[in-house]
Amino acid sequence: MELEIIIGLEIHAQINTQTKLWCRCSNDDFDLEPNTAVCPVCMGFPGQLPVMNKEAVRKGVQTALALNCKIPSFCKFDRKNYFYPDLPLGYQISQYDKPLSLNGKVVINVDGKEKKIGITRVHLENDAGKLTHEGEYSLVDFNRSGTPLMEIVTEPDMRSPKEARIFAGELQRIVRAVNSSEADMYKGQMRFDASISLRPQGEKKLYSRTEIKNLNSFRSLEMALNQEIERQRKLWEEGKPQEKEITMGWLADQQKLKFMREKEGADDYRYFPEPDLPPLELEEAFVQKLQNELPELPGAMRKRLLDEYQIPEERVELLLSDLRLMKYFEATAKETSAKDALRWVLSEWGEVEKNLEIKIYDSSVSTEKLTEMIRMISEGKISGKIAKEILNDMAHTEKRAGEIVEEKGFAQVSDAGELEKICKEIVDANPQAIEDFKNGKERAFGALVGQVMKKTNGQANPEMVNEILRGIV
Repeated sequence: MELEIIIGLEIHAQINTQTKLWCRCSNDDFDLEPNTAVCPVCMGFPGQLPVMNKEAVRKGVQTALALNCKIPSFCKFDRKNYFYPDLPLGYQISQYDKPLSLNGKVVINVDGKEKKIGITRVHLENDAGKLTHEGEYSLVDFNRSGTPLMEIVTEPDMRSPKEARIFAGELQRIVRAVNSSEADMYKGQMRFDASISLRPQGEKKLYSRTEIKNLNSFRSLEMALNQEIERQRKLWEEGKPQEKEITMGWLADQQKLKFMREKEGADDYRYFPEPDLPPLELEEAFVQKLQNELPELPGAMRKRLLDEYQIPEERVELLLSDLRLMKYFEATAKETSAKDALRWVLSEWGEVEKNLEIKIYDSSVSTEKLTEMIRMISEGKISGKIAKEILNDMAHTEKRAGEIVEEKGFAQVSDAGELEKICKEIVDANPQAIEDFKNGKERAFGALVGQVMKKTNGQANPEMVNEILRGIV
């Protein structure tokens, strides 16, 4: 039996406001001592009332607009009741039947074909705290309690784990582009819940699904979905497909799924309107202003980069994953060329980054300094090999390329007489290479060039070396 895979996602992205959703505690809790960014409101003390964070609403609406959602003029908050040790109120303030936005879409590219993924809704809610399990004990840190989240719910439109990963990556790029979330999965600022079921190919009915929780990386999302597909496929092959909806947890350290419970439904959460927060009425002028302020989004960026710079698609995706890197690349490419900018911003800097563990845009190498160095290569003042050393020196100091060349005597050797003398010495010392080259072995010529470059410590002008050697042999 041929089975069709049905996947939908719920993505939680932490909104990058300065303060939490209902109080004025810091929203930047990463690496803080446990339970130091808390107050009576986010700790759920009796009698404490939440106050809406206007900036969280603004960023939530703009994200929804970037996802092509419709923004109703009226929305409200609801209590989602459940007990968990890191949820001090005993309920979460979320949105149920009147959310912030509805009916959007994101277009992704899968194997060269465009595919539309429907967005059911984007709504706001507060996060819970964090549990750390130590042997027989569990420690609770409430620093994260009350931080503002956007929950982005998709339609069940994805048909493979690969599509789910591509969509999740595009969503991360979108929220970063509109500056509504840092979406740093290492810091827990973006997390996924995936729902998956299988059905016979051609059927329209949706069968009982499995919800997978605790997914905090693209890799774990894809791995967990693949494992669940195999589990459900075996049930179908045995003639007893899954009957009840269940929740599984992803154990990242063991890279496997674990059964948690039967899945809750809306009735289990006993939703009712939040009595301590008034509904929100979003004026058309407010929404239109945010629509007009939308920045260039990843889809448009992708098309522009491909059209304007003619660079490989995989490089485009790498640039889109880090908007600061993309801006650095563009600033360099406009003053030099896309080819040179790609080489030095991505490839060559990658070697420096391994040692320094710093992005080029956070280093002492400004775009102006890098542009100056690239121009020195094109003008024949330094070789590409020497430029690698100069880039490394610039990364460790505040110096410009010209200063380093002068201090270390890195200037490229372009004196024709001097280079001709060196080339003759290399030719005389390598008669076998000369014979091999005359017999059609081009690699032998490359070896001669390499020896000249070695003798000049990489400072010989390679174009002149090629020209002189070919004239001699």
